[in-house]
Amino acid sequence: MTYPPTSGSDGTYPPPPDPPVQPYQPPDLQPHPSYPPAHDPYAAQAPAPAPAPYAPPPVPYAAPQQPYDYGYAGSPYGYQAGPRPTEGLAIASLVVSCASIAGLCGWGIGGLLGVLGAIFGHVARRRIRRSGANGAGMALAGIIIGWIVTGVALILGVVLVIAIVSDNSTNTF
Repeated sequence: MTYPPTSGSDGTYPPPPDPPVQPYQPPDLQPHPSYPPAHDPYAAQAPAPAPAPYAPPPVPYAAPQQPYDYGYAGSPYGYQAGPRPTEGLAIASLVVSCASIAGLCGWGIGGLLGVLGAIFGHVARRRIRRSGANGAGMALAGIIIGWIVTGVALILGVVLVIAIVSDNSTNTF
């Protein structure tokens, strides 16, 4: 066969030849070299060599070192420390910010609670970045809800002030 194969009269190339087929080879039944040898109770045992004078004591059989896999998820050898704790300020941020929604019905309480929830969220995110605890999503939700409720409370306050100032009624008591 020539290399590269020449094309036929219609411009196509012939398929490559099949690889040669190897006859069946039985598997190698030798134990893997890293396994300890099998214990044969009937085999003649050679006496242990006498330790050299002033030699360190023999090291007892130790389990082979497991490879360190940097704690990948699902690994049987990784660091199993359990779940990380959730940052308490992240929970407080979300709760206070959600309570500020109901506080919009009260005169300005919603705006104050919204600011408080947003501040808790910012502090919680800084602590989470430093400690690696859970709760970053709750802190972010508390920040977003807190600032939105604060903005709505400010807009309602401005509308209320404008409505009072532009009142043309001449009620005198």
